[in-house]
Amino acid sequence: MSSEFKEQIFSLKMEKTISSFKKEISTIRTGRANSNMLDTIKVDVYGQQMPINQLATVSVPEARLISIQVWDKSNVNLVDTSIQKSDLGVNPQIDGQIIRIRIPDLTEERRKELIKILNGLAEKNKVSIRNIRREANELLKKNLKEKKISEDMSKLSEKNIQKLTDDNVLIIDKISKEKEKEILQI
Repeated sequence: MSSEFKEQIFSLKMEKTISSFKKEISTIRTGRANSNMLDTIKVDVYGQQMPINQLATVSVPEARLISIQVWDKSNVNLVDTSIQKSDLGVNPQIDGQIIRIRIPDLTEERRKELIKILNGLAEKNKVSIRNIRREANELLKKNLKEKKISEDMSKLSEKNIQKLTDDNVLIIDKISKEKEKEILQI
């Protein structure tokens, strides 16, 4: 097994961490309606937790409105209750099988709170990337000790993994700054 192959494995793990981070922050409300805001909300139906998009059609007809067309009338109140219990801070309105969510303007206080949440998520994902680096370095040391790779190869791979780590941490910072601008935009 070549070390390049191993570096690709760790590179893919870091890419997955970044994808996960993008998905996590897509649920942070920015004052604009976004169907992704509902992705983390689960509804207790049919004896299991299901995401809203598996129970209804979610659309964004206006910049500050989310419309949820629930397929089964008996699930309307369950979806409504789950949205109210979530940390979105919105008040859904029921109209038959349609639930409408008006997205209110963000207050300055709420914007600061969202930025704290964003920064926490960014830091958590940076730690994940550093853990992947640690895992890679431990494997390199083990392979060096077992004489599966040369010392030069070990040093080169360690340097490559460090560059990969630095690049991915910068990507998370960049994504985080863009989202912060979006949150602060009035």
